[in-house]
Amino acid sequence: MTTLPVFRYHPEPLATGSVVPSDAPCDCCGRRRGFVYDGPVYAVADPSVLCPWCLADGRAAERYEAQFTETEGQVPMEIRLEVDRRTPGFHGWQQERWLTHCEDAAAFLGRAGAAEVRRHPDALADLVAEFGEEFCAALDADGQPTAYLFACLHCDRHLAYADFT
Repeated sequence: MTTLPVFRYHPEPLATGSVVPSDAPCDCCGRRRGFVYDGPVYAVADPSVLCPWCLADGRAAERYEAQFTETEGQVPMEIRLEVDRRTPGFHGWQQERWLTHCEDAAAFLGRAGAAEVRRHPDALADLVAEFGEEFCAALDADGQPTAYLFACLHCDRHLAYADFT
């Protein structure tokens, strides 16, 4: 089986659904590698199929003048470029945003419902402060409202934001 490229800021893209099995050829490199990216593409041109390898090495971003997410917060430009242009994004209900902590981008862990967020009291506290307990109790990983869970790569703090249509 083919080994996927490593994405520092999105460690499990198969588990989150941002990369899916497929035999479709990549629009960027033309190869059939068994997996394709299934996330947002913000680009001048609109490629329909991209492989994770073309995301990881920056070829897709360069060829299509694309980015795959938007980093929120203050981080060095090289980190912003790695996240926005060489990391698989994810689908959200509204505009997706990549959280940051400790002057670095955080790792995206996936969509989360109330049960998943409760396992991370630091992330839950932030959501309760912003939305209230009733809203947080209604979080649904597969519905809405949905939380998007991240982990700081330096201090292990969990972060989350929530959205809905």
